[in-house]
Amino acid sequence: MKRAMRQIEDRFNSRFNYPYVFLNDVPFTEEFKTSTAAMTKANVTYGTIPQEHWSYPSWINQTYAKERREDMKKQGVFYALSESYRHMCRFNSGFFFRHPLLENIDYYWRIEPGVEYSCDIDYDPFLFMQRQGIKYGYTIALHEYPETIPTLWSTVKDFIAKNPSFVRHEGGYQWLSSDGGATYNGCHFWSNFEIGSLRFFRSREYLEYFEHLDKAGGFFYERWGDAPVHSIAAALLLRKEEVHWFEDIGYYHNPWTNCPQSAASRLRCHCDPAGSAV
Repeated sequence: MKRAMRQIEDRFNSRFNYPYVFLNDVPFTEEFKTSTAAMTKANVTYGTIPQEHWSYPSWINQTYAKERREDMKKQGVFYALSESYRHMCRFNSGFFFRHPLLENIDYYWRIEPGVEYSCDIDYDPFLFMQRQGIKYGYTIALHEYPETIPTLWSTVKDFIAKNPSFVRHEGGYQWLSSDGGATYNGCHFWSNFEIGSLRFFRSREYLEYFEHLDKAGGFFYERWGDAPVHSIAAALLLRKEEVHWFEDIGYYHNPWTNCPQSAASRLRCHCDPAGSAV
């Protein structure tokens, strides 16, 4: 995490001084807090996630969930047996924006450990989004592993059928589906980098969308990731112009990278555009 913070500071935040918020399902150690706070002059706060946001809800059959994890292990699914991974995906899908430490914050930038920023960021993405009316920004788009989300799309379609007025971008179906909406093609924004509006996630449309998915149980009976959950919501519940590709932000998270394609942008980068995932 210190390495990721050092890069964010060097590439961007030493000039803008935005605060950091760390959240964990257990209290942070004093060593972690001292070490990370030393990486920046900005304000740093540390919070513990409420147990009800990182545990099994009452409607989940934990015996069946365990059986399904075993089945996914036989299929060779990544993180097939991991319960904590599933809690993480559910938390990032439906709860991070509800934490008290974020209640007075309008935009967030998700920063993961083990990432690399290869370009100087000489403008403020938050102000850019605010001025342009953008509510979700990404750097890399990929395809999800279909074996982790076998019933996600049918659950989404059931929600949309009940709430057709929530769809603000009919063209989003063309990106999400290659057969007119019958099936999901797995396209999603890689959520280990995302800059977004917290007001979007707190909106009635998104909260009801998450509630519908959560009650279906797919976070635990399958392995629904927050990336496809966020991406489907952004593609359908937002207008096209409210979603933005930050092409000029050089970003790497093993094994994929985004490197600016324009020669002008690359003057402040050290990445190779030929290796870009997008």
